[in-house]
Amino acid sequence: MKTIKRNKLVCGVGLNDADYNVYSKINGKQVMCKFYKTWSNMIRRCYSEIYQKKNPTYICCTVNDCWLVFSNFKKWMETKDFKEKQLDKDLKVAGNKVYGPDNCMFVSSSINKILINSVARIGICPQGVYFDKRTEKYCANVSDNIKTKYLGAYTTIKEAELAYLIAKHKIVKQAASDEADQEVSQALHMQAGLILDKLKVVGALE
Repeated sequence: MKTIKRNKLVCGVGLNDADYNVYSKINGKQVMCKFYKTWSNMIRRCYSEIYQKKNPTYICCTVNDCWLVFSNFKKWMETKDFKEKQLDKDLKVAGNKVYGPDNCMFVSSSINKILINSVARIGICPQGVYFDKRTEKYCANVSDNIKTKYLGAYTTIKEAELAYLIAKHKIVKQAASDEADQEVSQALHMQAGLILDKLKVVGALE
């Protein structure tokens, strides 16, 4: 059976101080401990150059000192509803780049899909907007937890961004109302408020 040496640093920073083998055999297959898997993946996102080359959005992300020790993270995770959910660092604190007990929560994959923008920023275009060279129009897309919706083509960046922000605000607000977990619901309402603030700013621009 595969073993991971205790007290061996993960990515040179994370201390695996588990008092058990984080691999076990289930139905003849080796399975990694769910706590260790979540923890080690978090460490790699922040400190693996190889991972960050493929996922540059994690560049400059770090882990709180207390969570660099596996047992501390495991103790926190055991108090959370984590089944079929993903560790999130920036829903609770917008723009946060530090994984830690005060900033993180577990969210469903559907919530994560809502929060991920369907269109990456390209050139001068804001989130959710891209320039179509064929039509010479600014187009807007928005993602919910199921699919990406085309919002239309517009003459100006402002019009396209407003369409995106209006649609995104509606989706996030609805998700907040539907969410059973109060902590996640509260964080989603905060995100909806931030989008609304941005909507007001963009709408006021000449």
